[in-house]
Amino acid sequence: MKKINGMIIQSFEWYLQTNQDFWNKISNKAQELSKLGVTAIWLPPAYKGIGGKDEVGYGVYDLYDLGEFNQKGTIKTKYGSKDDYLKCIQTLKQEGIEVYADIVLNHKMGADKIQTIPATKVDWGNHNIAIANQETIKVATKFYFPGRNGKYSDFEWNWTHFKGIDYNNQTGEKAIFKFKDKQWSNTVDEEFGNFDYLMGADLDFDNQEVVEECTRWGKWYVEFTNIDGFRLDAVKHINADFYKNWLKDIRETFKKELFSVGEYWSTDVNKLHRYITETEGQTSLFDVPLHYNFESASKNENYDLSKILDKTLLKENPAKAVTFVDNHDTQPGQSLQSFVDKNFKQSAYSIILLREDGYPCVFYGDLYGIPHDNIEPVKDIKILMKLRKEKAYGVQHDYFDNPNYIGWTREGDENHLRSGLAVVITNRGAGEKRMYMGIQNAGNTYIDALGNCQEEVKISEDGFGTFKVSEKSVSVWVEE
Repeated sequence: MKKINGMIIQSFEWYLQTNQDFWNKISNKAQELSKLGVTAIWLPPAYKGIGGKDEVGYGVYDLYDLGEFNQKGTIKTKYGSKDDYLKCIQTLKQEGIEVYADIVLNHKMGADKIQTIPATKVDWGNHNIAIANQETIKVATKFYFPGRNGKYSDFEWNWTHFKGIDYNNQTGEKAIFKFKDKQWSNTVDEEFGNFDYLMGADLDFDNQEVVEECTRWGKWYVEFTNIDGFRLDAVKHINADFYKNWLKDIRETFKKELFSVGEYWSTDVNKLHRYITETEGQTSLFDVPLHYNFESASKNENYDLSKILDKTLLKENPAKAVTFVDNHDTQPGQSLQSFVDKNFKQSAYSIILLREDGYPCVFYGDLYGIPHDNIEPVKDIKILMKLRKEKAYGVQHDYFDNPNYIGWTREGDENHLRSGLAVVITNRGAGEKRMYMGIQNAGNTYIDALGNCQEEVKISEDGFGTFKVSEKSVSVWVEE
């Protein structure tokens, strides 16, 4: 559930060195995160993947193995054991932090047995076009999880539960093979003609056995772990009806809200609107267009800051927008690399943390750094998080009226002592903006909490103040 001034943290980055004890490390950070204002945490995929102890989590093998069974060369996952995971969830909840699980249902990898089946090769650029006649291929599609031996579920997967795969084990050929009598879903993204197929053995959500098993697993998972919600991976590749019904069914079973945010990776906000409609509003979505606006602003000093919220979910459907600056896919070296330059990170976080709309998600790599690439934590990010918790309340007034200097104020409210703030951002030289803070704040003195400007600002009798900003930076003015 999104709380007032709620804040999510994505608790991992791609290159984490974990020593298979990450759940314990997160448990030890629970109190610190709560003090920073974190109200929910997105934990990485907790189940056994094809990469064993080195699996980040998206090469899913066994959804029921949370670090309990000797599979893929390890009992623990990259992040730890099943008991560590369950204890971590309990510890976080004791600190008032809700736990969102990363749900990866699009594909499976690391099958236990090869099957021989008929399939048709399709074009990489347009998955709707067959480029060869049907042929017999060998594929990794039989999953029976011998290490788990039927505990929790005796369901076994075979090729009929999938639509396609990208590897012929008989010849070593890498291509997209669509299985006999299978059709790609209509309610997926249109990229590559049809983006039903992404990777691995692609689950067939037109198969009722698949839908029933995934629903059974979802209910088992919620009950077994006591999570509070979901981060849904790769939703643009999955039949929209599946998650619409899956979320409805699980919420009805547990009579809980179970907050959900989906990853629909597109710069086109209209595609996000469409998915929200197709799923009948069952899930929020990450505001990918806003992320790309941030990246553009960070790399182009001529970017028009007055338009930074345009064509974003934050502006057009804020109730469904989970905002973020970067994540594990956008960090350097990853498939969707689009990392926001450090010169604009403070400004971007000010936008997602200090405005009234949207549900912000802070990236672990921005909070704690990314040693793999010698990337330091974002300067003063902890201050910005605390400012959201303590100051970002009250009526908001926007001043997005200049291409190089934008700002907004929050008047504060009676429930939060000395709350309210004023933010000014520039991608050019030093400047200032005259903005309204509310008559009730007349006579109050404000200082820049980030220390980028040293002057003080006194609010005049009419409730206005003139707030300065240094060259290519952000200032957040709060009551002294």
